[in-house]
Order: sequence, then structure tokens, then C-alpha cells
Amino acid sequence: MRAVRLDPIDRKILSELQADGRMTNVELAKRVGISAPPCLRRVRTLEEQGFIRGYHADIDPRELGFEVQVFAMVGLQSQAEADLRAFEDRCRAWPLVRECHMLNGEVDFILKCVAPDLSTFQTFLTDQLLTATNVGSVKTSLVIRGAKDEPGVPFEVLEDRLSRSA
Repeated sequence: MRAVRLDPIDRKILSELQADGRMTNVELAKRVGISAPPCLRRVRTLEEQGFIRGYHADIDPRELGFEVQVFAMVGLQSQAEADLRAFEDRCRAWPLVRECHMLNGEVDFILKCVAPDLSTFQTFLTDQLLTATNVGSVKTSLVIRGAKDEPGVPFEVLEDRLSRSA
């Protein structure tokens, strides 16, 4: 488990930044119990090591007029590595596709898509996704409402696991 290399202060830094990536370094240092200069050094190191991939605003799609959210389950005709990579590359190019995950089982990929309206999604589905090279099947599910949308990882589970293994 890669996270074992991190000490408790590094894990607390990650937990705090995951909850609020906009806080100042001074506030972060206060929350984790160290002074600002070493806190900033630790954050930079965590960024360089790839533990922190970026900082993002949590945008409400509906406030911007993106009323439709759909999960599309995609089956490919070929699962050769080159074909899988080609499909992933194609997904990266489609603006409506916000997430793309390769799965194990009956479905090869699940895509999270957003669109301003059902007509826009329907056009994407029929003109782009269904006609894409190697796509054999697509099943879609329209999101009615979301009950939970938590970013990142549950640090409390990690800390519990680490305390039991120590």
C-alpha cells in the first residue's frame, strides 16, 4: 500500500486539502500542527510525488444549465489493448463525457456524461458514441438525482487501517 510511506502529518495535509483545496498555507499549517514553511515544502513534495494531482472548483452543472446527466455502459467488439486505448482516447475528445472508466465484467466502459438537455445527449449518442469505431453496444441510464458525490478517498478508513496494522 503506497500510503504507508506517508507520515501522519502528510496524511492530515492530504485530508485537509481534499476537504478544502482553497485554504491558505498558513491555515493548513495551523490545522496540521506545523509551521507554514515546512507545510509548504510538504505540499510541494506531495504534488511532485503525484499524491496531489491538481486543485479544482466543484462546479454545479445544473447552475450552468447542464440539466441532464447520464451513465452510458459501453460494450466494445474487441478488447485488444490497442482498441481499448483508442476508445479511451476518443472519450477524452468528447466534451460531454466527463468520466470514463474501464470495467471488469459484462460492460467494458462506463461513461459519465452531462448535457444541457436530452436532445443534445441524444445527438451525441446517435451521431458519435453509437457510431464510434469498435462500439458494439451502449446502454444508458438517466440520472434522476444524486444522493452522494464525495471526491477523493475516505481518510478515516485509511487511518483506521493503519492503526490496526501498527
